[in-house]
Order: sequence, then structure tokens, then C-alpha cells
Amino acid sequence: MSDALVVVLIIAVLAAVAALVIVLRRKPAAAPAPVDEAALRRLLDEAVSRGVADAKPAEPDLGRFALLSHEAQAAAEAADAVRRTAAEAAEELSNRTRRDAEELRAAAQAEAERTVAAARAQAAELRAGLESERGRIAAEATAALAQDRKELQEAEQRLRAASDALAEEQRALASDRRRIGAQEGDLTQARTALELKAAALVDRETELRDRAAALDARERDLAAADAAHAAELVRISGLTVEAARAELLAGQEEAVRRDAAMMIRRVEAEAQSQAKQRARAIVAEAIQRVASDQTAQTVVAVVHLPADEVKGRIIGREGRNIRAFETVTGVNVIIDDTPEAVLLSCFDPVRREIGRITLEMLIEDGRIHPHRIEEAHERARDEVELLCQRAAEDALLDVRITDLHPELVALIGRLKYRTSYGQNVLGHLVETAHIARAMAAELGIDPTVVTRGAFLHDIGKALTHEVPGSHALIGADLARKYGESEAVVHCIEAHHDEVPPSTVEAVLTQAADACSGGRPGARRESLESYVQRLERIEAIAGAKKGVEKVFAMQAGRELRVMVKPDVVDDVEAHVLAREVAKQIEEELTYPGQVRVTVIRESRATEIAR
Repeated sequence: MSDALVVVLIIAVLAAVAALVIVLRRKPAAAPAPVDEAALRRLLDEAVSRGVADAKPAEPDLGRFALLSHEAQAAAEAADAVRRTAAEAAEELSNRTRRDAEELRAAAQAEAERTVAAARAQAAELRAGLESERGRIAAEATAALAQDRKELQEAEQRLRAASDALAEEQRALASDRRRIGAQEGDLTQARTALELKAAALVDRETELRDRAAALDARERDLAAADAAHAAELVRISGLTVEAARAELLAGQEEAVRRDAAMMIRRVEAEAQSQAKQRARAIVAEAIQRVASDQTAQTVVAVVHLPADEVKGRIIGREGRNIRAFETVTGVNVIIDDTPEAVLLSCFDPVRREIGRITLEMLIEDGRIHPHRIEEAHERARDEVELLCQRAAEDALLDVRITDLHPELVALIGRLKYRTSYGQNVLGHLVETAHIARAMAAELGIDPTVVTRGAFLHDIGKALTHEVPGSHALIGADLARKYGESEAVVHCIEAHHDEVPPSTVEAVLTQAADACSGGRPGARRESLESYVQRLERIEAIAGAKKGVEKVFAMQAGRELRVMVKPDVVDDVEAHVLAREVAKQIEEELTYPGQVRVTVIRESRATEIAR
């Protein structure tokens, strides 16, 4: 019985606690009502302890039953107390939930009021924006209306201007109509005048036709009279018309020939005078713009020695070294009493230069024997080739030519050691190219071809001792072989008249070559050849008919010929000068040019009695 009560009591307590927990979980935001947890825990412990104690076998007595009833009643009262506590807790929880609901309603009402206020503020803003938009639209409408009014006024002004222009055109049209009417009246008068002139011309034509018929009749009469006159002349003179004409022409032929010769001489004199002035100015300008140094070289080169004792080492034991040197280099060594100097002799300038460098290398090294001579000769040959190449490149750079064949460049370098009448050939080529370029520029000609032709005109001299023939033709073949143009080839082959010059560039090449080679100090020649050339020039002029005296002047560059005035007249003097100049050109070789001047003295003698 007591066990059942304990169980019931425990279940009731647990149910009350569960109900309280459920209520508390339903509203977590509200704080639970304060519960006397210590009292509940004490009641529970007492119930449990009582139940445990009552678990022992009880004795069936009324006192104990009454005690149990009293305890059950106490337990029921405790349960009622728990129920009342739970009810109070539930009521307090309900009150708290109501207060929370009121607070939520107040918060919701405040939120609603705030939302309404925000909506009213937004509505006010929209109302203000609507008012501003209405004002803007009204302003735009007003501006558009003003613009339309302005355009309407401008259109009215244009219409008014167009009306004025139309009125002006109408007035001008009326004026043109009046002017046209007046011109029509003038044309009518002019047409009437022309008709009158046409009638007068018809009358004039009839008159001229009659006069032409009369002239034809007169011409026939004159022809008949001329025929009769010619027949009478033939009868009187005994000559036909052809014979008389031939006799008249024969009488006038000499006079006409003389007049023609005088005219030709006058024209040639004028042309020569102008040509001389022009040519003199061109040549002077070209030479003044070119300044080059000329060095006279001979077939002998001098090698200076540090001491005379070196001569013995050069000769070697029983002349072994000097023989080996001459055999390897091909240069003759001349050792004489000249102090501290040795002479090298060779006609080939390149070989002589190689020998000179070889000997200088041997002297500087101090060891002179056949094997060293061969080694030094190889190094000297390479050095000379390098010097030739460098000299050719410098010359090409000087004359501004860049696209020359390498073989031609090598041949040009060899001309560094070649001389002509004491003039260095490479320097002569550079100088000739500069003069030709200057003259071409003065004449308004493209200087490219003439500069190239003038620079290469003596290229054949690099092979004249190896290839037979004239250096001009050899150079032309070389230039043609290595891709030069025909204009340049013609300048080379025609610069000594082996081929007649046919282009302006070829003539300028000849002139530039003569200026470079014939200027004073450019070349040297022996006294014997100089004297022979002067004598031959004087002999050519002295052999002509009517020549009295001949004078060769200015180193053979000018020839004065005195003629007999009673044998040679002015026309024949002109012919004589040309013949002498032509013969000198054909028979002699000379640098530059020779001027031939024929002088005829005119004398008039009269005796006064």
C-alpha cells in the first residue's frame, strides 16, 4: 500500500515538474516564475526516504495504517501544494506572456507609425519632385515656344528678303528687256549696213575679175616680148641661155666662195671666242676646286741604314745574301760609297716597293740570311697588298664611288706605285675624276658617268707590262669584263682617240685628263724628248707654203706661225692654222694641248710725188 503511494507521489511530482518545464519552453522569452526548488527537493527526498523505509515488511496494525493514511493525506496535501504552485507559475507565466504581447503590440504600433511617417515623407518627396518636374516641363515648353516664335520671325524675315530679291530680279528683268530691245534695233541697223557692204563687195569682185583678165592678157604680151628679147640676145651674143648662165656663175663663183669663206671664218671666230671664254671659265673653276699633291718617283728607291756595317751583312759571305735577295725580290741592290744608304733599282714600282719593305724588315730584325729573306719577302708582299687595297679604298671614298668590282679595286690599288712622266697614276685618276665632276656640274650634266669614266680611264696602266696593247683599250676591256656600263667603257677607250669620242662624257674625260696631266708641275719629261718635240712642231709648221718664221713657245704648248702676206691671205691663214693643228694631233704625243696661231702682216705702200 505504501509502495503504491510512493510511486503515485513520485509520478505526481514528476508530472508537475514536466508541466512546469513545458510551460517554460513554450515562452522562452519570459522569465519563469520563482519556484521553491529547495522545498520541492525536500518533499521529494522525504517521499523517497519514506518509501524506502516502508519497503520493509510491515506489520498489519491499525496504528500503522492510520499513520499511512495520515502520510497519504500529507502527500495529497503536498501534491495539492505542488499543483497550486504550478497553477501560480502558469498564471504568472500567462501574465508575463500578456505583458510581452502588449509590448509587441506597442512595438508593432511604433513600427507602423514609423512606416507611416516614412511613407508620408516619401510621398512629400514625390510631391516635391512632381512639382519640380512640372516646373521644368513648363520652362521647357516656354523655351520651345520662344524658339518657335524666333524661328517664325526669322522665316518671316527670309520671306521678306526673298520678296525683295524677287522684286529686284523683276526690275532687272525689265531693264534687260529694255536693253535687249535696244540691241535688237542696233542689230537691225548693223544688218542693213552689212547688206550694203556685201553689195559693194560684189561690185568690187566684178571689177577685180575684169582687172585680172586684163593682167593675164598683159602677162601674155610681156612673155611674148621676153621671148622675142631673149631670141634677139641669143642672136646678138651667139650664146644660149644655159651657156650664158654658166658663164655668169663661173664669173661669180670665186667671189661667192671668198664671201662664204669670210662668213665661215667670222662665224668660227665668234664661236671660238665664246667657246674659249666658256671653256676657260669651266676649266679654271674645275682646277681651282681641285688641289692635289704630286710626287715624282723614279726607278730607284733609297733605303737608309742605321750604320755602314749593315752593308756587310746585306752582302753576306761571298755575296750570298745579296744574290738571294735579288733572286727572291727581283730587285737590284746597288751598294756604293753613299754613307748609310742602299739603292734599290727596278722598273716595276710594286716589286720595288716590296723589295724596299723587305730590306727594311731585315735591317730592323738584324738577321739577314736566305731563309729570313724569303720570310720577310712574303710578309712585305702581304703588307704591300694591304697598302694597295687601303689606297684604292681611300681613292674610291674620295671620288664617291662605292659599287666597283673587287678586281678593279685591286688593280686601282696597284696604281699607287705607278707613275707616268713622274706623276703618280692613282693621284692622277683622283684629280681627273674631281675635274670631270666639276666640269660636268658647270655644264649641267649628270656627273655620275663622267666621274666614273674619268676615274677608270687609266686602269689599263696596271696591266700594260702584262698585256700587249694600248692602255686605253686594255682598260676598256677590263671595265667591260667587270660589268661597267658602255658609257663608262666608251669614256675609257676614247680618252686617247683610239676610238673617236661620240658622247659628251667622253669629251669631258679627255678634257679632264689633259687638265690633270698638262698643268705645270704635274709631269716631267726628259730634255731630249722635249727638244725633239719642239723641233718637230716647228718643222711641221715650217713645211707649209707661205710660212716665213715659226716660234714654239710656252714649252711647246703654243705655236706662232709668221706667213708672207703676199702669198697667204686671211682666208688661207685660217686654213693653214687648221692644217698645222691637225697634223700635230696626228703625228705627235704630248700632254695637254697645243695652240697654233698664224700671224699675217698687212702692208699698204704708196708713193707721193
